[in-house]
Amino acid sequence: LVYFLIFYYFPIKFSTYHMIHSIPYEENTAELFKLFENQPWAVFLDSCYPYSTAGRYDIIAFQPKITLQSFQDHSLVCLANGDSEITKISPLALLKKYTLKNKMPATDLPFIGGAIGYFSYDLARVLENLPNFEASEGPIPLMQVGIYDSCIVVDHQKKQTWFISDSDKDFSAHLDMLKKSSIQPPFQLTNNFKANFTKQSYTDAFNKIKHYIHEGDCYQINLTQQFSAPFLGSTWNAYQYLRNINPSPYAAYLNFPETTIMSFSPEEFIRCKANHVITRPIKGTRPRSDNPTIDMQNKNELLNSEKDHAENLMIVDLLRNDLGKVCEYGSIHVSKLFSLESFTNVHHLVSTIEGNLQKKYNAIDLLSACFPGGSITGTPKIRAMEIIEEIEPNQRNIYCGSIGYINYAGDMDLSIAIRTLYTCNNIIYCSAGGAIVADSEVDAEYQEGLDKIKILLRSLERGSF
Repeated sequence: LVYFLIFYYFPIKFSTYHMIHSIPYEENTAELFKLFENQPWAVFLDSCYPYSTAGRYDIIAFQPKITLQSFQDHSLVCLANGDSEITKISPLALLKKYTLKNKMPATDLPFIGGAIGYFSYDLARVLENLPNFEASEGPIPLMQVGIYDSCIVVDHQKKQTWFISDSDKDFSAHLDMLKKSSIQPPFQLTNNFKANFTKQSYTDAFNKIKHYIHEGDCYQINLTQQFSAPFLGSTWNAYQYLRNINPSPYAAYLNFPETTIMSFSPEEFIRCKANHVITRPIKGTRPRSDNPTIDMQNKNELLNSEKDHAENLMIVDLLRNDLGKVCEYGSIHVSKLFSLESFTNVHHLVSTIEGNLQKKYNAIDLLSACFPGGSITGTPKIRAMEIIEEIEPNQRNIYCGSIGYINYAGDMDLSIAIRTLYTCNNIIYCSAGGAIVADSEVDAEYQEGLDKIKILLRSLERGSF
């Protein structure tokens, strides 16, 4: 890191506003993010390299020139100079205004400035006509996004790192600013995680969903449990520990004013590059085992499960319909169906749907058409969300929303915020769930939810970091 502070190559002129500087490559980008982790609005989109080799790029962004925070009936826009404004403009219209107003040409790098942040599941309360949704505030904003001109992009395939800023002067200022962060107090829970469902109340909710399915209201509902625990100390320390033992291709650490988010998502929601759209829903799960024979049995069971194939296919059809709202007619196709992907704690079935965005639409129109992801709602989507609102005792907040970027070129890459923890007022929250269909069994579904996040919860309960 000392070399990073004092050494860089000649800058490459990108546009009137941005300069790209080559700087020394650091294999573990978490070591680089330590320079920024205490800064408000610092964000880290993390491939978890070298613990995972599934991803190629990492993105660090800091000191946003504009921040956007959206609530139930208004949004707060803050500028770096301290000016602020309250507006009634809808959150995604506001995002479009500040991200795509002066669209830049595309580059080979995934991010050359633009928007990074989260879109909570409950943002659907202001995007969709959902009559059963209560107009109530959750503990964190519905959307928090920074508009960044200063960022670092790491390419692990080419072993290169790029520092991007809007001028040479800003780059020098950033070098002066960079220093090792102070030692943070260790992270530790002050009590173990507690679920918002008992086994009996989960069973009651499960049976109510089965009733709705048998009555023809829906075909599939995603039922989730929320776990929470009080904590003290550094969430960055906790994140570093968890990324080592549970590396994920769409991990993220967001240090926002009202919340810190630690995501270890395996699921890509939507990627849009040069108007080509890809979505990769996960549906179908089996636990990993330390015993190779049992692990292979679980893998084969998932690959041959008619039930899991049916769940996955329902979501594929839902997402084809969502993409059809904004993609060119005839361009939507399923390039992979029921592909098995294995992670630290679970095996998943993943399908891939692709299409081409109509020229009259942009990435934010695509997000509006597809949000929230069908893999974490159910089918049909709107009715599923109404039933979720009726049955689940807490708002989902960031869980099942999305995290990622929309750059100035109009490209977008968002994950589904599963395997995700967030904090508020020294409480840390983590949720998990699964799809309920007609032939689901309550004990299996209850256990599947626990299998998905047990590595996160148990690791944090074991000690301090």
